[in-house]
Amino acid sequence: MTTLTQTSSRPWYEPLTSPVVLTIMAIIYGVLVTLSLFVVPRTDPLFNLVSMVTFSAFVITPVIFLSLPIKALYRGILIGIALLVIMPIIGIYFPEYLEVVIQICIFASLALGLNMVVGYAGLLNLGYAAFFAVGAYLWGMLTSTANTVFRQNGLILTSNEIIPVMILGAGVAGLAAIVLGVPVLRLRGDYLAIVTLGFGEIIRVVARSLDRPVNWTNGALGLNNIAPVPSQWLTPTAANTIAFLDVNVRSLRVDRVDVVSNNLMVYLMSIALLMLFVYISRTLEDSMIGRAWTAIREDEIAAEAMGVPLLGMKLRAFALGAAFGGAVGVLFSGKQSFIDPNSFLLLASISILAMVILGGMGGVKGVVVGAVIVKLLELHILTNIGLQINQMRNTGTEVLGFNMANLSAELEPTRFKPLIFGLILVLMMIFRPEGLLPAQRRRMEIQESREPNAAAT
Repeated sequence: MTTLTQTSSRPWYEPLTSPVVLTIMAIIYGVLVTLSLFVVPRTDPLFNLVSMVTFSAFVITPVIFLSLPIKALYRGILIGIALLVIMPIIGIYFPEYLEVVIQICIFASLALGLNMVVGYAGLLNLGYAAFFAVGAYLWGMLTSTANTVFRQNGLILTSNEIIPVMILGAGVAGLAAIVLGVPVLRLRGDYLAIVTLGFGEIIRVVARSLDRPVNWTNGALGLNNIAPVPSQWLTPTAANTIAFLDVNVRSLRVDRVDVVSNNLMVYLMSIALLMLFVYISRTLEDSMIGRAWTAIREDEIAAEAMGVPLLGMKLRAFALGAAFGGAVGVLFSGKQSFIDPNSFLLLASISILAMVILGGMGGVKGVVVGAVIVKLLELHILTNIGLQINQMRNTGTEVLGFNMANLSAELEPTRFKPLIFGLILVLMMIFRPEGLLPAQRRRMEIQESREPNAAAT
């Protein structure tokens, strides 16, 4: 009788939560959202809104696969199919979608680097874009056609040297972090934030000023015609893939195969860099160094009393996080082919910090999810809403009796990006200060810090 009672009391949806059923449902979801990207033609009046929904649904597919209760090998296979097979095909048909994913991977890598400093060690850094700029300018100066001292002396590199320069960029950025960190890492909290903010502005001003008396950075004009990532070996494969898709899947027109192969190469390199940083972050999180960083974040005095070398451990976090930024900067420079000091404003550092806070400081998965949300909102959702509104304004579409032609151009959604991000952060701090997917230890720290305040009131 007891067995029958227990069986009958099970919820009706319990069979749906089995690993096999969840995996099948996730695969069906991935197939449906992939097919939905090709259903609505670009000439459809609602294409921008449909694109906003369908591509956003596709982008979170790897996150869904990662959350499945199955073996890590099977999760890896599903994520690999989504990222290395389906996404490149989508990118050939829709280059703008591939651009969004590349930006997500680049800024997710930067967010992981900042998370090393802010999330693991608890050091507030508001000048992280400076280390990003170090790597970007290193590759730019070594390959640009601008009349810099490197070109004047014949010290120009080719695309094939990008991997060694990425390693060099990581080292130079890490060294810059050590030079900065030795005098300032004895500061804490707001004081450290102000100093790092100033450092970020100093790097930008230096980049703008180093065009005289010797031209290193080409000043405010920026560096143009920077060497792209090497993609010559990928061009034949891209050409064969395009021909196959054009005949067997859906017709498409590609004017320059080399541009497609370059975009795919940037995508593959950004994915590889992100996976490497995820591996390093996860490894350090459970290491002796990671535990020392956690002790410093929780209580510096107690950590020092237990024998943790504060300055040395802080320097390691600062240098390693900066190295991430330097390596990504090289890839970013090769992708953009043009950089100038305005590419590394304070807003870039704030945006990366917002990704860490939104996703959850101290957690690898949360930081990546935070980067996905921020860049998807910035580059895809708001942009497509703006395009849809402009189309409705141009055609005089009426919505609930209001003629969209009378809508002011000042209400362009992209103009309100800082306001929207600010509101998101305020709401996060009020309702979920630990972030969307925080590390377990970080969630416990915040909950413990809030309990005494609740008891006092």
